[in-house]
Amino acid sequence: MNDLTRDSDRLLNDGRRLLADNRDGGRHRRVSIGRGSAEIKTQHFVRKVKRIVLAIGGIVVAAMVAGLIIDGIGFTGVMVTMLAIIAATVGFSAFPKMKVPKRADLVKGDVAQMVGRTELWLEAQRPALPPPAVTLVDQIGVQLDALGLQLQAIDQSHPAAREVRKLVGEHLPEMVDSYRKVPHQLRGEKRAGATPDQQLTDGLGKISAEIDSVTRQLADGALDDLAIKHRYLDYKYGDAADGSPDIAKDTK
Repeated sequence: MNDLTRDSDRLLNDGRRLLADNRDGGRHRRVSIGRGSAEIKTQHFVRKVKRIVLAIGGIVVAAMVAGLIIDGIGFTGVMVTMLAIIAATVGFSAFPKMKVPKRADLVKGDVAQMVGRTELWLEAQRPALPPPAVTLVDQIGVQLDALGLQLQAIDQSHPAAREVRKLVGEHLPEMVDSYRKVPHQLRGEKRAGATPDQQLTDGLGKISAEIDSVTRQLADGALDDLAIKHRYLDYKYGDAADGSPDIAKDTK
């Protein structure tokens, strides 16, 4: 009985720790670099919770049915049921683990999906990057969130959308992958006037600047549309706001 109690306590503590770890995005993971990757993690966590709830419900129903058949399951049956519940909680908390998207999958789906996958992929690369590059990766995550919202409002075949797919889905991961292939001891050695660390940081800086440029171009279009609508409203209703009788004519 003491062994069952100790096992129960240990499994319960493991379950609590794993649930907290999954809720925070996994052991040793940092805060999400953007809303896209954060939403993917949340969806993954919610699916795990649903599996746990269904497993617990199944175990409880099975215990109740067994109790009705054999006229009670007794203390041992209750302990076994508790251990089964805790084991299911621990198991479904630990597995399945959230998979890091593959490079080939980054550009699949709509822009919102691309943004989320790219952010998640970048998060997995951060431990291998130099500190200045990590800072830029975090900055790019914030930029992708803003750009993704803008691109949702335009056609997926729009030149800006195509450019972002190539920039974010191809050039960015290619650069990071090329850097990771360089042996660690060579990343600080200069070649062609710069070290691999510097080349990566400079490249990410250019990508960040290009994302900012596309964002501003799309914003300029939205601002132009807003200005046109404002001038139209001012032309149609502006005099009425000053007490002009023209509004009475328009409403007749």
